[in-house]
This record gives sequence, structure tokens and C-alpha cells, in this order.
Amino acid sequence: MKLGIVSDTHGLVRPEIFPALDGVDHILHLGDVCKYSVLKELARIAPVTAVRGNNDTHGHCGDLPETDVFLAEGRYIYMLHDLHDLDLDPAAAKFSAVLFGHSHVPNFYERKGVLYFNPGSCGPRRFKLPVTVGLLTVEASGALTPELVTLDAQ
Repeated sequence: MKLGIVSDTHGLVRPEIFPALDGVDHILHLGDVCKYSVLKELARIAPVTAVRGNNDTHGHCGDLPETDVFLAEGRYIYMLHDLHDLDLDPAAAKFSAVLFGHSHVPNFYERKGVLYFNPGSCGPRRFKLPVTVGLLTVEASGALTPELVTLDAQ
């Protein structure tokens, strides 16, 4: 299963996101959607699961859950916006990955057997940070392969 991982769109769906996420089975949005129409646009690519970010205060975006759990190939993936709000031990809870956004800084690392993955931001550029999305391949064996994709965006 191939997942598209996005965060911090802040109401913007860049055209570069469509080829970057082509072929994904599902999209996970990690908050700061800001306009519900963003989720509808992303759903043209694949089904979308989204959580609420600190800027998702109005309309349907305000109704999104703060956290969610996505099951992929038998692996549980925990979703939230700000990693500082994590109030559980993912390893003890048997999560394979924790996906988060908020900082706009793309990165991934492993801790205690759990993948931590921030796809960065694919919304309006912030400071000199790159405009990025993530891809997460979950093999039937349960192996997780994260990838960061930099969008050629102005």
C-alpha cells in the first residue's frame, strides 16, 4: 500500500501535488487544512483521512478529529498535527508509525522501533523551507519505507 502524506496546506492545493501523489492508494492529511475544499481536491487523487491542525478552527475543518489511527497492511499508524501534543507511548501502544506536521520541516527518523514522519508543508512557502509531501510505502510484510518529495513550486 502506498500512502500520500501531506500537511499544512493552509488552504492551498498546488498543481504540483497531483503528479507527486499519482498512484497512491490513500492520502493522510496531518492538519492545517484551513479550507475543506482542499480535502475534496485531494480526494480526486485518492481517498483522504485528515486530522485537525491548530489553524483548523472554522467550518468543517474544525470538526476534524485531533488524532486518528489508520490501518495499513496490518500496521497501525497514528496521526496528529503537533508532535508536542503526543500523549501516549507509540511503542507501548504498538503503533508502527507516528505521522505529524505543524513545524513545516520535513524529516523522518526511528525511535524505539517506531517511524516518526513529518512530510513538511505543501502549502504556502514558509521561510526558506522546501515545499514537500511524503510517500509512505507499507509492504504486506509490514515494512515501512518513507520518502520525502520536494515539489518544484514557486
